[in-house]
Amino acid sequence: MSTIGITGPSPRKPRGRPVSDDTIALRDTLGTILAEQHPMTARGAFYAASVRGAVDKTEQGCRKVQRLLVKMREDFIIPWSWIVDGTRWRRGPETFSDVEDALQRTAALYRRNLWDHAPLTVEVWLEKDALSGVLLPITDKWTVDLMVCRGYPSLSYLHAAAEHARAVDKPLQIYYLGDHDPSGKDIPRTIRKRLTEFGADFDLTELAVTTEQIEAWQLPSRPTKKTDSRASGFVGDSVELDAIPPALLRDLVDNAISPHIDRHQLEVLQAYEAEERALLYDLAGEAA
Repeated sequence: MSTIGITGPSPRKPRGRPVSDDTIALRDTLGTILAEQHPMTARGAFYAASVRGAVDKTEQGCRKVQRLLVKMREDFIIPWSWIVDGTRWRRGPETFSDVEDALQRTAALYRRNLWDHAPLTVEVWLEKDALSGVLLPITDKWTVDLMVCRGYPSLSYLHAAAEHARAVDKPLQIYYLGDHDPSGKDIPRTIRKRLTEFGADFDLTELAVTTEQIEAWQLPSRPTKKTDSRASGFVGDSVELDAIPPALLRDLVDNAISPHIDRHQLEVLQAYEAEERALLYDLAGEAA
């Protein structure tokens, strides 16, 4: 695989032992996968490579892919942005250099609320924090909140979500994405139970991972952990959400949200948004 042309420092010179033919082949496969499907998680890249037979579908194989992806980014073979990790973030107050800077940044970020005049509102709930970067391009496109559960959502998290839904004062459509394993299939039950107790008006659709998707897309599986207390009621192997190719995952969410959009209203909204953004840029110029 030829080195991908990206700006930045020159690639590092090879270090240590010569790279084996198997590693070169895996590196080429990963480069092809990422060029087609970025951004994606390291685990998602592992599953995609295992489907193509480039690496064993084992935890050892996963660690090999993770190490190789680190080296590929350090050596500038692939851009750092192609691998996402939603589990870590920076927190801090938003500050500005001056009024012009504040207005410029406000103009760049300015969005009209697409759901103000809709009969309902939509949220996407995601079991796995690491996949948030994969779905953000779609939820951001439709100005939909992405609710990251990080496994079982806490009672405080669910109470706050219900309070928000009540404040919006219109029906809420939730699209849930989680692993096909004992916990992943049980989390929606907890969400439904608690949101109902807290008085939210909602409907929850389990978007992924479904048995139909596992069969249709031949998703790679792993043995179900017997240590999971809910495993006794779960039949078959488990399939992680990461096993769904990111492009398919984004399409799933996009196709779920888009039918709720009034296209005429969207065009009108975008026209107003463009005019108002231009006004903000004009104000920024006057402030300068």
